[in-house]
Amino acid sequence: MKKGVIGLQYRIETYGASVLREKAKPVERVDDDVRRLVSDMLETMYAGNGLGLAAEQVGRTEAICVIDDSPSRDPEDPDKTGSDPQVDMPLVMINPVIEEMAGEHTAEEGCLSFPDIFVPVPRAWEVIVRYRTPDDMEQTIRAHGLLSRAIQHEVDHLNGVLLVDQMSQIQKIAIAGKLKRLKKASRERG
Repeated sequence: MKKGVIGLQYRIETYGASVLREKAKPVERVDDDVRRLVSDMLETMYAGNGLGLAAEQVGRTEAICVIDDSPSRDPEDPDKTGSDPQVDMPLVMINPVIEEMAGEHTAEEGCLSFPDIFVPVPRAWEVIVRYRTPDDMEQTIRAHGLLSRAIQHEVDHLNGVLLVDQMSQIQKIAIAGKLKRLKKASRERG
């Protein structure tokens, strides 16, 4: 768990949970309840050893996601410089909107809602994203590499788009048993 993050650790919803398919609702007002949810999401993400987490993954539908690609957390960064050292981590985005995308890069991608499943996914190499901060300030950043990939992944979650939707039919067939077990476990958890 990251120092300074104190709150409630949520259960991470896995494939098969209907909330993962819901489109997030914009946050109308950034207040203490929103900041508490952000803190709880960060604690949950760190406890799950994740790189990012969207509100739907903890059973909520607010348009909020959190990301931390600190250099020590990025296996693709042998120099440990961080994919975007000018962006402070953790990154908290409220009502994020990707305004521009450029380039393409395919890399292995995983998801806390799809434990132990990793597949190559093509993503834009660079994005420009606009969002609100927990201090209710509008912010725009340019991100590339792993941070760009994480932003796209979490914004997908906020739109009800899942890792499985990025897979080819062959990839889905190859992991069909794992997907079936996740759906069954999700139904049993209710």
